[in-house]
Amino acid sequence: MFSIIGLGNPGEKYSKTRHNIGYLVLDEIIKTFATPDPKNKYGGQLWVDKINKKKIVAFKSNDYMNDSGVAVSKLISFYKFKAENIYVIHDDLDLDFGKVRIKFAGSAAGHNGLKSIDKRISKNYFRVRIGIGHPGDKEKVLRYVLNDFKKKEIEIMQQLCINISDNLEYLVNQEHSSFLNKIKIT
Repeated sequence: MFSIIGLGNPGEKYSKTRHNIGYLVLDEIIKTFATPDPKNKYGGQLWVDKINKKKIVAFKSNDYMNDSGVAVSKLISFYKFKAENIYVIHDDLDLDFGKVRIKFAGSAAGHNGLKSIDKRISKNYFRVRIGIGHPGDKEKVLRYVLNDFKKKEIEIMQQLCINISDNLEYLVNQEHSSFLNKIKIT
């Protein structure tokens, strides 16, 4: 059993922002689920389906990014996921735009959503880091992550979300190199 957790901020105001790439990826993934309507549980929205006979629990916290660990910890506690079966999808300022990396455990690197999760469940889970680029100036970071993607970026991110969804089986089979090769945007 695997959990796929998308990080973001709730509400229409934030729906197309860089900080919400985790939500956007999850939205694409659940389009393929047999039951696309969520259940409201554990302080978030929950979807359950199977990929290659493996149960997948997809989840979005209803809390804002900085408090996402509250709901995530409730989900993890209820299902008792093994650390290696938890995948958190989030934006990453330190990666070039459109690049994706997978990392197990480690530092939150200043990401408040990850800090909130780390505080409540530990740092032991996989992070699917999606590069959104960096504005260059630390003073501009907050505004940058909370702004919508630019027009030229939207198409790239939409394709990346589709690629991740189409190749999710590699992720849950823990074939991370194959997954990363399949989802690349050329």
